[in-house]
Parts: sequence; C-alpha cells; structure tokens
Amino acid sequence: MGYPLIYRIERIYYPILAVFGVTVNMVAIVILSRGKCGLSKCITRYLVGMAAADLFVVVTDVILNRINIMYFPVNFLSITPVCSVLVVLCIASIDCSVWFTVAFTFDRFIATCCQKLRTKYCTQRTATVVLGAVCLVRPIRCIPFYFTFQPKIIIDQAPWFCFSNESFYNSPVWSAYEWIDSIISPLVPICLIVSFNALTVRHIIAANRIRRGLRNNGQDQNDQNMENRKKSMILLFTLSGNFILLWMIYVVYSLNWLVENYNYMDKYLNTPLYRVQQVGFMLQLLSACTNTCIYGLTQTKFREELKSGMKYLFTLNGKLLK
Repeated sequence: MGYPLIYRIERIYYPILAVFGVTVNMVAIVILSRGKCGLSKCITRYLVGMAAADLFVVVTDVILNRINIMYFPVNFLSITPVCSVLVVLCIASIDCSVWFTVAFTFDRFIATCCQKLRTKYCTQRTATVVLGAVCLVRPIRCIPFYFTFQPKIIIDQAPWFCFSNESFYNSPVWSAYEWIDSIISPLVPICLIVSFNALTVRHIIAANRIRRGLRNNGQDQNDQNMENRKKSMILLFTLSGNFILLWMIYVVYSLNWLVENYNYMDKYLNTPLYRVQQVGFMLQLLSACTNTCIYGLTQTKFREELKSGMKYLFTLNGKLLK
C-alpha cells in the first residue's frame, strides 16, 4: 500500500522548503550584516536576529526533524533522548522566530507613535537585550515537551524513537497546559502584532491628515514624507497579512485539537483532521522563509546589495573558469 497523498506531498515540499529557506535566510544575514541597506543599526539588529531565528527553524524542524524522519528514519537522531531534545529545539526555534517578529513590530510602533521614548528604546543596545531575553526566556516553556515522549523500542539497552506518552496526553493537567500554551504562542503574538500595527497605521493616518491641513494650496503635492508613510502602511499590512495567513490554520487547529503523530510514527495516518494539521505545519514553516523576504526585499538598497552580490559571484565564477 502506498503512502497517503499528504505524506507524499510533504516528502517533496520539505526538501524544496529547506533549500529555499536556508538560501534566503543566509543571504539576508550576510547582506544585512554589512550595514549598507540604509537601515538603522537597531532595525538591522532585529532583522538579522529574525533571519537567524528563521534559519534555525529551517535547520532544526525542516531538515533535522521532518526530512530526517522521512528519508533517514533510523540514525543517531532516532535515539529517544536525542529526538526528544530535537523536538524541544524545534518548538523553541519557532517560538523565538515568532517573538522576534513581535519585538520588531513593537520597536516600529515605539519609533512611530512614541516620539519621547523613541530615542531611549529604539537603539542597537536595546534590540540586543530584547533579542537575548527572548532567547533565554522562551525556550524555558518548551522543556515540558521533552518528557512527553517514550521509547518505542529498546535495543541493547538503548531507547529508540520518540513515541507519544499516552499518560501525558490523557492527563487533564497536560491538556490544560497545551491549550494555554497554544494561546500564549502563537495566538497572543498574532493579537499583539495586529494591535501594534493597527495603532501604528492609525497614527500615520492621523499625521497625514494634520499634514494635509497645514499645507498651502501652492505647495508641491508630491510630499516625500507622505510617500514614506504610505510605504510604511503597505509594509505593515503586508507583514500582518502574511503572518496571520500562514499561521491561521495551525492556530485554529491547536485551539481545538491536540497535535498527533508529530514524529511520523504512523506514516499511513490519513484522517481529515490530520491532513488539516499537516497543512497547518507546512504553512507555518513557510513563514520562516517569507518574513525576511518581506522586510528586506521591499528595501531598494537591499535589492541593490543583492544584485551586487550576484554580479560578484558570476564575475568570480567567470574568472575561475578561465
């Protein structure tokens, strides 16, 4: 009997996503770290942090977890303590990626709406402290997931594979914990991002109205500040829409049902709910490859740096071939 369609799609989808995700995030880290994109050091620090977190998501969850299980089902990573740690790292990396996005959105909210606080908060040092705090605090909530797995088989006293511990999943305490956890991440981050962006957009609209009222009829209508605010609004709506769209299926699913067959122990599972869950995971992991594109590729100087890098690579290859 062949594998279900959803599993066959995942076997094709995740390798493509891995190549794309690693490439995009590595390019973003290199270009942004050069500091030639016309962005402040504070913004650059957030964007580099987000790209690094997204890269870690692709490496841990897509490559070491899903692709490894699908194509290399028995190896060192299949030992129970190792795969349990890997699951914790997968959840922690996604958590950091989500909350880095929240932190950056809040930073832009402060920069736009809180003029007095902007000079103190929107600094490279503050960005470093915030990113560091997220990296320290958020993984702590992932530790309980380590204890939700038990070995499927023991060979020569070595436990193999991560099989869901039914005593955890049937426990009311664990069900309550997982439900609360699904609210804290990512439902709360989504609400915060929407709220901060809505307040930022409202401030921009109010500022534009005041500016129009103060302008004289004879002034040039092509106000550069107005254009910059318009671009900011488009960027904010794009970011919010992208994040919400790619996470929504997973959020709705996690609020109503527990995650099942996370480690593909049953490769033939094909219930309607399971298919919805897997589509949610695919879209969720896709967000690790799109956030940096939206933040970076909308910047003209970022595209110029990318073109310069591509030209350099082609020139270098041409010289090596000669």
